[in-house]
Amino acid sequence: MKVLVIGGGAREHALCRSLSLDPDVTALHCAPGNAGIAEVAELHPVDALDGAAVAALAQELSADLVVVGPEAPLVAGVADAVREVGIPCFGPTGEAARLEGSKAFAKDVMAGAGVPTARSYVCTTDAEIDEALDAFGAPYVVKDDGLAAGKGVVVTDDIDKARAHARACDRVVIEEFLDGPEVSLFAITDGVTVLPLTPAQDFKRALDNDEGPNTGGMGAYSPLPWADPKLVDEVMATVLQPTVDELRRRGTPFAGLLYAGLAITSRGVRVIEFNARFGDPETQVVLARLQTPLAGVLLNAANGTLDTEPPLRWRDDAAVTVVVASHNYPDTPRTGDVIEGLDEVAAQDAPDAYVLHAGTKRDADAVVSAGGRVLSVTATGKDLAEARERAYRAVARIRLDGSQHRSDIAAKAAGA
Repeated sequence: MKVLVIGGGAREHALCRSLSLDPDVTALHCAPGNAGIAEVAELHPVDALDGAAVAALAQELSADLVVVGPEAPLVAGVADAVREVGIPCFGPTGEAARLEGSKAFAKDVMAGAGVPTARSYVCTTDAEIDEALDAFGAPYVVKDDGLAAGKGVVVTDDIDKARAHARACDRVVIEEFLDGPEVSLFAITDGVTVLPLTPAQDFKRALDNDEGPNTGGMGAYSPLPWADPKLVDEVMATVLQPTVDELRRRGTPFAGLLYAGLAITSRGVRVIEFNARFGDPETQVVLARLQTPLAGVLLNAANGTLDTEPPLRWRDDAAVTVVVASHNYPDTPRTGDVIEGLDEVAAQDAPDAYVLHAGTKRDADAVVSAGGRVLSVTATGKDLAEARERAYRAVARIRLDGSQHRSDIAAKAAGA
């Protein structure tokens, strides 16, 4: 099977790594990719938002399957363009991807499906914003209605910050704060059948102890020893299957990766948000534990034959990933700094720990930073404590001037 992955972040590196280990994959390509992905896949320059260009590349490569990784190409309809030329594509249509592209659309779908979520208001005027903020009170949860690269959400006790963020958005969703721990649960679907993956937990705040601004994610771990063993079944019955059924009922079937960001509140499970693709950094730990070869599962989802897929198999190992970010992330990150120590991780920590590239590029003989979140260091172990120790040992080998990372990823769950 010839597979083309679209994107160039740590999520796509994790996908490419898993696909490269699949014996059914005979050729692996990625566009545009990054310096790390180049070690496992052949890279091709392409504008990931240009559906015609992506479809043409897929035809040129005679790809048997295209996997669209990031949210922006999905919302732009890139998966539609690939399917129009007759190539199976893993990723929802542009219309279905509005589940991530518009918070207001997602709320409407959840209302139609009876999915439990936070009470909310959709606001377009200053008066509506002030009314909604007053109705819910602190802490204020303010979400840009559109895509914002993981940084469109502000959760704050400061009403001035909440109001400023809301007024900077064309349309904004203001909702009640959900208490309790958060869980990420992915599901692969062909629009009818839903196949859940294993739960993970990520860390959105930039600094230890969940302080600092929201980010795209600073680390994650799986499994969740504290979670109810029946959690996946409950979320399947109350969230994932009803959402897929509702979208199909509306004439916009969702086939691809459905991500549910959940809060385990005092009143039960509530949906915080949906994504229309593998989440980053949770993908890194979920795929690290997946034993079932990935390509066939994605192809069955793309072809509408997911009902033939047996239950997924998972390793007993735990997995932890720690994000190494650039100086000044998530504001205006500094780029162009040389990254050292990658060879040391490969030589001394593999296969128990490895580096997945996100914002990197090759500059002559060096690998340099090229984005806010630069790398994810992922490790496995017999339990979370061992996986965590291995991850941070590998992080310590990496040298990137001014870089930052959280030191408490999975600490509480591992009993550290």
